[in-house]
Amino acid sequence: MKTIKILGMGCPKCKQTEKVVNMALEAMGMEARVVKVEDIEQIMSYHVMATPAVVVDENVKLTGHVPTVKEVTDALS
Repeated sequence: MKTIKILGMGCPKCKQTEKVVNMALEAMGMEARVVKVEDIEQIMSYHVMATPAVVVDENVKLTGHVPTVKEVTDALS
């Protein structure tokens, strides 16, 4: 099972990103563990310059904007 981390401090864009990730998972019929990471030190450990960010199995896939469902499904494929 994949682990997807949503990096962000809990802002509206980060919350929307979590919703989009869940919509993409549902559309794909895929199960994954979705984890919100709000701790700034943990976020910094991924070397992202802007949040929200989406990390799939410890690989940064998307950063700096609310992704579309298509962007998330492409990142998960």
